[in-house]
Order: sequence, then structure tokens, then C-alpha cells
Amino acid sequence: MTLRESILQSWQRSEASLVNVDQPSPAYIPGNVDTTLTRAARPVIDALASELTNEPVCIILTDAKGVVLDRRGGDPALIRRLDAVDLSPGFRYAESEVGTNGIGTALEVGGPILVLGPEHYSGVLRRFACAGAPITHPVTGGQLGVLDITTQAQNSNAVLLSFAKLAARRIQERIVEEANALDQALLSDYYAACRHTGGSVIALGEEVFMINAHAQAHFDSVDQAALIDRTRDARGGTRPCTFIADLPSGFTARLAYQPTYLGHRLAGGIVQVREHRSGLRSAGSTTRVPTLPGVIGASALWRHTVQEVLDSAGRAEWIVAEGEPGTGKLTLLRAVHNYSRPGARLVILDADDPELVNVAATELEEGSDLVLRHAHLLSTEDIHALVDVLQTVRDSLSDEPWIALTVVTGQSGAQDELDTQLLRFFPRTVAVPPLRHHLDDVQALVPHLLARTGVAGVTLSQAALNQLMRLPWPGNVTHLRTVLGEVARRRRSGVVELDGLPAECRATTRRHLTRLEALERDAIVDALAAHHGDKAAAALALGMSRATIYRKIRDYAIVT
Repeated sequence: MTLRESILQSWQRSEASLVNVDQPSPAYIPGNVDTTLTRAARPVIDALASELTNEPVCIILTDAKGVVLDRRGGDPALIRRLDAVDLSPGFRYAESEVGTNGIGTALEVGGPILVLGPEHYSGVLRRFACAGAPITHPVTGGQLGVLDITTQAQNSNAVLLSFAKLAARRIQERIVEEANALDQALLSDYYAACRHTGGSVIALGEEVFMINAHAQAHFDSVDQAALIDRTRDARGGTRPCTFIADLPSGFTARLAYQPTYLGHRLAGGIVQVREHRSGLRSAGSTTRVPTLPGVIGASALWRHTVQEVLDSAGRAEWIVAEGEPGTGKLTLLRAVHNYSRPGARLVILDADDPELVNVAATELEEGSDLVLRHAHLLSTEDIHALVDVLQTVRDSLSDEPWIALTVVTGQSGAQDELDTQLLRFFPRTVAVPPLRHHLDDVQALVPHLLARTGVAGVTLSQAALNQLMRLPWPGNVTHLRTVLGEVARRRRSGVVELDGLPAECRATTRRHLTRLEALERDAIVDALAAHHGDKAAAALALGMSRATIYRKIRDYAIVT
């Protein structure tokens, strides 16, 4: 059999993916059935199913990974045959798992395709004919999924592809209509907030970002950039929340986020900004934060955090250091202790230490200062025992030691007891910011962390540093240290350019990637580096079409 060029290339990709020729094995991954795509597609599929009531065809909707979200129509015999090959809701019909097919191949080539019976790579699929048309976001151009029409091979008809493309276009039109309605709801709340408050207001939508004239006039460009970066964590939030932004100018801003809904759908949210001078760092303040060995950072936010901990240690005020994993909570507490209380002994204990309570009691009786790591992991029993120890310290010691707890934000096995029993002894909680909130400090952290690898003479070019300062760093400073350790293992001396960074640093996407997505991203980056940025050559080496590699580069925000 002579295969069309597009089908031949698909077979080659299927072979490279080690797809079972005899029996496909799609993974079962239940998809999200309440998304922009499914809401827009539902009435279109309803109408198409009614038009094809008497036809032996099945209408299938998948997400961008090929996971079947909806399946309609089809006579009982066709449905039984589809069930036998797992072409049903929840199963992923990616080309890499089941070979050439109307769904997975349409996603790979980024365009509509009709796959006739014998053109399927896997033998058990050759009894079907399927026409798949990708559905793309009308604004971003990103792939959302596929509208596929499947029938038995003997019923194949070229009109299937026309139906699939027409339905995909209708779905995209409805996405625009829904986006317009959501944007209108967000705009309405935005104008209402501007009129009501007369202050600084920011609107956050999926595709919309607005900042009113008051905010633009009241904050300079540097502070505006800090506000925009701080609101990133609120985007997509479904509940009201309030958070603080320490601005480079020396002001502290209070940001109150309120979600906007259109019916039950989230349209975005409104952030109202209130500014006040901080008692510790007002604009134009001459207060100088001392340099602490091992504590790196000169941004306003980081200096403010260091000053808060210094003030606490200077007064022996018990403190909670709260933040995401890897932000440097323990490093900061240890450095502040060495600076502020050099004559006192510091003992660091971990919440999972079986002798925690006994050791803590002994050390505190002897006047040692104490840091308890990972307090959010304490059991209810240990919390109650520590409460007794702390109460004894308060009642019996005239010269109180300094005690600090480290807590990972939002994680606790015994939250009620931690809040109501233990934390009442600690009058201050300092939020240690994630690295993405003070990216300016990356420039100073890089040489410091490289020096700690033990490899001398390695530096990063400004282009490489700029790239690191654009990344979200989900693992914070620990994540950055790991990346730089990998850089040092690859390069013992000289200047590391952008292409010398690990693959994960060449993509600026801020969404969380699955393990498979991360491996795919790294493979694309490595192929681009090996072929000096030639996308066509990289695609050929990876067994991808040029359309696919362009789409993947855009989806992963790979810097080329």
C-alpha cells in the first residue's frame, strides 16, 4: 500500500514511539469536563449530533493532549467497537500511544486530517475511518483540542472532514462569544471598582490585564512592575484574598483580590490597591540593613524581610518564618542569630525528631536559642507537649531565649492545634518571599551559589542571567542552586552563555509541567541546541513535523 506523505510521516513517528502495531494502549486520564472548550463545544456537538441522527457516525471531542472528553451518536454496533479499542471518555488517543489516528495525528500536524481504514498504524483501528479537526484558541492560537468524527471504514466519506472542520470553526466562534461575555463582566466590575474607590485598581482576566489611570499616575514604572508581578499569584483565584507587596520605592501596598463571576464561570478578578508607609522602611528611609554572611539580596522586599527578622532577634521576640519550600528560611534565621545574638548557642531541631520535645526542653533550660524546622509537620501530641515546655520557659526563665519556627505556607497536619495552641506564643509571623517575587536578587545569588559548588572561574553571561531572571523558580533558591550545580558540572571554567543553561531554563512558561511534558521540553531544547536553532532539522531529529515543533516551542515558551 502506498501511503500519503502526511500518513507516512505519522507512521514513522508512531514507529519511533514504539507504538504496538497490533493493539493500542491509550492511557486513562480523566479530563476536565468543565472548561472553556467543553462549554463552547456542548451546544455545537448537540446540534451536529441531531443533524447526524440517522448516520452511523460518532462525534468525539478531546482536549489538547488527545484525552476524550465527550462522545456522541453512533449506532450500538459502532459504540461497542469503539469501546473495544478504548476510544471512549477518559482515554488518551495521542499519536505516541495509539499510532496514526484522526485525533492524535491532527494534534501532531496542527491541522485537519482524514485517516482512512488501512492508513491507521495499529491493526485494530483499521476497521475505522476518522476525520479530526484541531480546535485552537481564537486569541492565543494555542491548541485546545480536536473535534473528531469516526465511522466504520466501509462508510468512509470525504464529507466527514468537512463536517469536522465546520464543527471546529463553530466551537471557536462560541469561544469568542463566551470570552466577550466574560470580558464584559470583568470590565463591568472594573469600572464599578474604579468609580467606587477612586483609587488604584487592576483587572485580571484570562486574556485581559488592565491597570487604571490612578495607579499609573500614583506608582512609577518600577513600582508598577512590582505590583504586576505580585498579582500573578492571584490570577485565576476563585476566592477573595488579601496580600502585601513591598515596593522598590519603599512603600508597602495592600492588594485586595475579589473574583468576578459570570453565572458559575470565573471571568477573572479585581485587585484594589491601598498604599501605606511601612514603619520599617518608608520612602527615602536611611535605615541600612546590615550585610549578613550567606544572606544574599538587595531588593527592597528582601531587605524588608531581613530587617523584620533582625528586629525580632534583637528583642528576643519569638517568631514564625513562613514561606514556600526553598526560600531560605533557615539560612536567614541562622544568619540573623549569628549577627544579633553572637554569644548565644543556637540549636536547630526538626519536627520529625523522635526526641524533639525532650531535647527542646533541655536546651531551653540551659539558655540555648532554638529553631524548630518544619513546624507544620508536628503531630497533635508533640504540639501539646511543646506548649507545656514553652509555658514553663515563659514562667520560669527571666532571660528568655530566642525561639523561631519555620513553616511551609498552607501545609499542616494539625492546623487547628498549631494555630490555636502553639502559635499563640509567637507574636510575629514573617513571610519569607518566594524567589519569583524578588527576581532582581538572582543577579547577586548566582555568583554566590556558583562559588558554593566548589568550581572556581565559572561565570554567566548577561544574556544567561537575564534568562534566569525571567523564570518562575517553583523551587525557589534551592531550585536555582540545583540548576547552577548542573551548570558547574558541565562547565568548569569560562563564561556560560544562554545555550549552556540546562533545558528547563530555556523555557519561560509559568504553568506546571507534567514529568512527560518536562521531558519533551528538554528534548526539544537539546535538539534545537544540537542543530544551532534550526527548527526544521530539530523537528526531523525528533520525528516531529515542523508544525508540531513550532507549536511546542510556543506552548513551552522556549527561548530560541
